[in-house]
Formats: sequence, C-alpha cells, structure tokens
Amino acid sequence: MAWSRYQLGLAALMLLTGSINTLAAKWADNFSAAGCSGTEEHGFQHPFLQAVGMFLGEFSCLGVFYLLVWRDRWRPEPSMAPSQPFSPLLFLPPALCDMTGTSIMYVALNMTSASSFQMLRGSVIIFTGLLSVAFLGRKLELSQWLGILVTIVGLVVVGLADLHSSHDQKHKLSEVITGDLLIVMAQVIVAIQMVLEEKFVYKHDVHPLRAVGTEGFFGFIILALLLVPMYYIPAGSFSGNPRRTLEDALDAFCQIGHRPLIALALLGNISSIAFFNFAGISVTKEISATTRMVLDSLRTLVIWAVSLAVGWETFHGLEILGFGVLLVGAALYNGLHRPLLARLPRHVEEAGGVAEREGLLRGENTAINSES
Repeated sequence: MAWSRYQLGLAALMLLTGSINTLAAKWADNFSAAGCSGTEEHGFQHPFLQAVGMFLGEFSCLGVFYLLVWRDRWRPEPSMAPSQPFSPLLFLPPALCDMTGTSIMYVALNMTSASSFQMLRGSVIIFTGLLSVAFLGRKLELSQWLGILVTIVGLVVVGLADLHSSHDQKHKLSEVITGDLLIVMAQVIVAIQMVLEEKFVYKHDVHPLRAVGTEGFFGFIILALLLVPMYYIPAGSFSGNPRRTLEDALDAFCQIGHRPLIALALLGNISSIAFFNFAGISVTKEISATTRMVLDSLRTLVIWAVSLAVGWETFHGLEILGFGVLLVGAALYNGLHRPLLARLPRHVEEAGGVAEREGLLRGENTAINSES
C-alpha cells in the first residue's frame, strides 16, 4: 500500500532530524574559539554541556505531549486514552542510565568520526539481547542470536576501518581507540536503560512522548546541577578545556560568544532530538516498527555521506563493509528477514515467539534517544 503524504513527511522528518542530531553535535565539536579571560583559541570540547542540551530537547517533548492532550480534549471524539496514574520517579533510574550513557557518548564523539560513532551504537543489540535473556526471561530465536553474532563481526570491521583511517584524521590513534571503546561501553548502559524501561515503566502504558519528556526532565535537572562540581573536578589530559577540569560551562559560553555559529550547532542538536523522538514514535504508530528500524539504519548512511562531503572524513571501503554487516545484523535481530522468507516456497512461518520479539528495540518501546 502506498504511503500518504503525511506518512512520507513523518519518514523524512525522522531521517532528517536523526541525521542532524549527530551531525550538529560533531559540527560543534569541530569549532575552535577563544575562551574566557583572554585564553587562546581552543576546540569546543564540552560533552557534558552538550548532553544537558540534549536532555533539554527531550524535556521539550513534555510540552508536545500536553499540547496533544489539550487538542484531543477539544475533539468531538477524543482519541487519546486517559493516562493511568503512575509515579514519575519510575523514570528516574532509566533517566540516570540515559544521562550516563549519553555523556559518555558525547565524550567519545570528540575522539572519533561521526559515522563510526553512529555505526558503533549498533552494538546495543548485543547487550540488549543478552540482558533481556538474563533479566526479562526472554528466549531469543535463532535469527536473533545470529543477528548478535553478525553485529559483533560488523563492530570488528568498523573498528579496523577506524584504525586504518586514524592516520588521515586529526584524532590520534589512541584517541580513536578510546573513543570507540567508550561508545561500545555506553551501549551497555543504554541496554540497561532499555531493560529497566521494559520491566518497570511500560506496564503502566505511559504515552511515549510523556516518557521521553519525563526522562528528559530528570536528566536535564540532574546533569545541569552536576555541571557545578564538574567545574572544579580536575581531569588532566582527559579534559579539553584550558582549566583541565571535567567540564567548564563558563568557558563554553565564552566560546559561544566569540563564535555564534556554535550556538546554531547546539540549537540544531537540541531541536533535532525533540523532533526525532516525535517523528520516530509517529512512524511506529502510522507506518510500522520495521520502517522505523530501516530509517534509523539509513540515518547512519546519511551521516557518513555528509561527513565525506564536508571533508570531516576520508573514504575507506572497510567502513562501507562494516555498515553493511551491521545492517544485516540489525535486520536479523529485528526480524526483517521474515517477509522475504515468507515469499519462498514451502516456507512455514513460525507461530511461536511473536510476543518474544515485541519490546526491546521494537515499536514504541525503543529506548529514549535510541539512535542506534
């Protein structure tokens, strides 16, 4: 069945805003500007401040949710189901995981390329699958185990591509390795977040936009408060600001004052995450979860193509191979091979396991800011 203009618009919005989210963050990282008190020009390396901005974008989804509720009340026949009572504190543990994982990933983005950053986030499939077996009692199908194995192979290929391309980039080999490992490490935390949401949150049938906004609220408040002690915590060579502290928000604002384009990049990051979550949820509802997964994978290709076009990266065939392998792994894990197998003669669709496939990495229950 052909898509309507509205469905095409949602798909395009998801693909566009999802790509802008990573590209805008990397664009901000590539800027250099003078800091406070006449400090010399240096790179804009403020991952924790960028994470605060991302949570501000998620927090804004609460406004969209209440706007939809208000509009629905004025309809002759309201379509939104009345929300069940729940404690907002249910979202605190997942929000802490989201905050930690996002902060680590923004640190890693300073050390590696935007395309590798996006590809390596596909490793969340591995940890989500294993944790869902251990803590949710799921039984993964053979195709899902195969998808996990294929994903591991894809990660190795992407890692090798990074090792070969590190000589052509501004990042040192040690930085690239550290950045890639941090990204994979962050996916463990993201997988824990997804398991917590699956086990404790989704049974309350909370509207996805409300869930996004509530976790964004907690993440924004907590991480914004943590910027104060981070201003004084020494981080040595790990830090990218002149004071060598974990985060220097004042230096970031001074750099923005000297290079206003940084503010545009940060605004692109903040606004895109809000629209991306809205578009992703809407695509799942209006089209299918499979379409959402395919668009999420295409987003990686867009990020890689734009990075090549603007000169942030150089072409390496291994990266294409790694992306293809990761795509196959994600397709196997999410069951995209089933429609193809259904067309083969004598193929009998397995009746069991349908419920097992619903939940993690599927449908509206995908983790917040799950751009993997």
